[in-house]
Amino acid sequence: MGGGSTYTPELVDGFARLHETLPVAELVLVDPDEERLELVGALARRILARQGHPGRVTWTTDLDAGADGADAVLLQLRVGGQAARHQDETWPLECGCVGQETTGAGGLAKALRTVPVVLDIAERVRRRSPHAWIVDFTNPVGIVTRALLAAGHRAVGLCNVAIGFQRKFARLLGVAPEEVALEHVGLNHLTWERSVTVGGEDVLPRLIAEHGDAVAADLRMPRSVLDRLGVVPSYYLRYFYGHDEVVRELRTKPSRAAEVAAMERKLLALYADPALDEKPALLAKRGGAFYSEAAVALTASLLRDTGDVQVVNALNDGTLPFLPDDAVIEVPAAVDARGAHPLPVRPLEPLYAGLVANVTAYEHLALEAALKGGRDRVFRALLAHPLVGQFDHADRLTDALVAHNREHLAWA
Repeated sequence: MGGGSTYTPELVDGFARLHETLPVAELVLVDPDEERLELVGALARRILARQGHPGRVTWTTDLDAGADGADAVLLQLRVGGQAARHQDETWPLECGCVGQETTGAGGLAKALRTVPVVLDIAERVRRRSPHAWIVDFTNPVGIVTRALLAAGHRAVGLCNVAIGFQRKFARLLGVAPEEVALEHVGLNHLTWERSVTVGGEDVLPRLIAEHGDAVAADLRMPRSVLDRLGVVPSYYLRYFYGHDEVVRELRTKPSRAAEVAAMERKLLALYADPALDEKPALLAKRGGAFYSEAAVALTASLLRDTGDVQVVNALNDGTLPFLPDDAVIEVPAAVDARGAHPLPVRPLEPLYAGLVANVTAYEHLALEAALKGGRDRVFRALLAHPLVGQFDHADRLTDALVAHNREHLAWA
């Protein structure tokens, strides 16, 4: 779902390269944009053909037909497109709050637009293919996955932050990625790497000592954050640890949505070339690195009942005892045909647990607002968010959110 996305060739390339891990007989691309589907679908066929993959690629604008008989359904959609994302990244700045599409006020706007659409898709999938697994890559992944699970769907959430760290650390340490195990803990886009194990040894202290400058540069955080905390936070913690600096930066440059929209125009022009039969180098700048490997591995585990360990978004169910059981957390989990089962987690230090609990409470309120609507529910979610938190800011941001998203909010 969202098969017309410029991300799709990355996913298709993963299916082609990892055919033995997940032998795909048919890949169906579903998207309401027929023109983009034609471009992306044709390129997908050429990518599989170049690599000798026997799978069949089809595409359709008919969601029900596309879901019929599916074993797994991958969700990668953006309601409102890059235009809505641009709004998410700009209007919060007017209140001095960070503008970002997965957290803060912009993240709430995206959740309100997205959750009803995803739940409608999931219900239609359930009618057509009741045994299909839903793998959600649609942001905000934590809230969307929580909505799916609360509605009783067979769903697991996926993010590429953990696999990105695994690959980066493996490169810096000079080992194979599969030798690197992460103690990755938190919520989607709110995680920390508390240990990095290679050959039974925690090498995180050495990694920070020898490669801290390179890691910090990628995170766009000061090296001192790594040295003083002794962990590697996800890039998204920058919005919390350096909020005011980020706001100043965002006010002086084009939005990420504007950059991506320009990049997508170039990508679609490349995809239209009938001679192109591989993912172009420009796609690496689009974001979502290693998405294909993570998506293939997770889908294979669900369908082939492997029980191997992957970092996913799944029900807390007592894993972090200070959170409700129905919260969705992002941790290593054993994945098999019954779903994702989080592994035991060491007690989370108060420095991190406090922020996790706060954002979990916000996500609960955000989901209520997405499901039930109403200005007051939006206001309460914003007031609860640590990147907003002030009464006047929450009031102004609520009005701005509704004004900029009225066409996507049935209750507004």
